[in-house]
Amino acid sequence: MTLNATTSHTVGPYYHIGLTWLNREDLTVPATLGERVAISGQVVDGKGNVVNDAMLEVWQANAAGKYDHPEDEQDKAVDPNFEGFGRVPVDAQGRFRFTTIKPGAVPGLNGTTQAPHLVVLVFARGLVKHLLTRIYFDGEALNGDDPLLACVPAERRSTLIARQDAGGVYQWNVILQGTDKETVFFDY
Repeated sequence: MTLNATTSHTVGPYYHIGLTWLNREDLTVPATLGERVAISGQVVDGKGNVVNDAMLEVWQANAAGKYDHPEDEQDKAVDPNFEGFGRVPVDAQGRFRFTTIKPGAVPGLNGTTQAPHLVVLVFARGLVKHLLTRIYFDGEALNGDDPLLACVPAERRSTLIARQDAGGVYQWNVILQGTDKETVFFDY
């Protein structure tokens, strides 16, 4: 029996059709518990060209370090006013901005503790599969002990750390395409 080859497809640029109702640039509501933070940045390719059709999907724990997910069996309260999820499209200049709360630390493997972080999926044209990365917060004491961050070579960790600007907004960029400045992405 002869089988025809399956065509190769990428995740973009059409992944966003029908998903606009899921776009949320503010993951909070007035009753959400925790410190609100704004995160902004830009998605560019390895040559610095704007990627103007990307979308970021953000997952995170609440301020107490509890995920709103049935597999999080910690004895901590779920914040009924915080889902811990949002999708943010970039604009024509590849820029994005969203508001959320700073998450609490969460348990890691073998009794370790993971520093407060956001899990980010990047969808963009030309990608056969979305990319998985994280955002950590500059100055967070637990960064030094985070087991996943410790696996990243010291010279590359800065691609995962959002830095607060003078206006209090955390800045974090996504750089694609294999340069030495490329954002660190994880396999799963």
